[in-house]
Amino acid sequence: MAKFSEHSITITCNTPTGSEQIAKIFGNSVQQLYLPLDFHGSVKRFLNKLQPAAIIILETELWPNLILQAKQRQIPVLVVNARLSEKSLKGYQLFGPLSRELMRSITLLAGHNQADVERFKRLGLEDSQSSVVGSIKFDIQLSEQVKHSAQQLKQAINNYDFVWVAGSTHPGEHEQIIAAHKLLCSSRKKSLLIIAPRHPEQFDPIAALLSDEDIAFARWSSRDLVDQPILLADTMGEMLTFFGAANCAFIGGSLIDRGGHNPLEAAALGIPVITGPSYYNFQHIFPQLIANNGCTKVNDYSALCNQLAVYANSPEQARLDGKEALKIVQSNSGAIEKTLSMLEPHLST
Repeated sequence: MAKFSEHSITITCNTPTGSEQIAKIFGNSVQQLYLPLDFHGSVKRFLNKLQPAAIIILETELWPNLILQAKQRQIPVLVVNARLSEKSLKGYQLFGPLSRELMRSITLLAGHNQADVERFKRLGLEDSQSSVVGSIKFDIQLSEQVKHSAQQLKQAINNYDFVWVAGSTHPGEHEQIIAAHKLLCSSRKKSLLIIAPRHPEQFDPIAALLSDEDIAFARWSSRDLVDQPILLADTMGEMLTFFGAANCAFIGGSLIDRGGHNPLEAAALGIPVITGPSYYNFQHIFPQLIANNGCTKVNDYSALCNQLAVYANSPEQARLDGKEALKIVQSNSGAIEKTLSMLEPHLST
């Protein structure tokens, strides 16, 4: 933000959760709005009111009316941290003429890797419109506050021999994760599971599930951590704290067909990652981690149980794999600075 401090910045989102996170991270330093539904009239009124000098789109939220009207008004459309899976490519190809028009309306696209950029080119993006800069997800800055919070939590749970986080989990996984922890506790009683669902509306259903199975648990929001086998992380925006206090992390959305979630926050804190077989949304990240032993892919609940046992019984193996995960993050950092350098000519005042 400091590099473009002379600009007035508006950040849009689509959900109340997103709005809360924007407010938490940026406070009053930016204007925060909900992006209108992608109808012609709604987008027209939005652009008339906002009068943006440029539109920066993160990843692949390519709304046709927004992009096409921006082109008509000669507003630069800059797509950053762009990724496109083969599955998404096939979806865009069903609407070939519209997809080609969208690609022609993009001023500049900064892609994760060459494979992603090539998929955009198959939709009609020109060489002159694209560049490979890497993923900004690798550029993780750990604040002193995060480090302090993680250390405080680690001290609060130092009576446990093994701590693992199940982060960004979904319905269909919760039962498997809880069952895996029950099995782990049968041989290592002083083990703690921190379960952090992807969406806040899952807090109470998980609490009900644990109560129905007569499993003792604590809620993070109550800060009552005394000797319970499971901690329900029922707040948002504190995942780094949990990863910083754990021995390993399972990344959700992967034991079911959801395509996984970002593993790099865990890796940046030097702990090993476990993923299920479904991680197609992060094909630019997981293969590197898996190839370098920073992440273990498990195909089902049984394999998850086995891998948890490996790390619980061999803390040194967990530390070594965590170091490998951290190396991958460090070796791929720098995409933010490259992206900002690309954006600068289009944001000059």
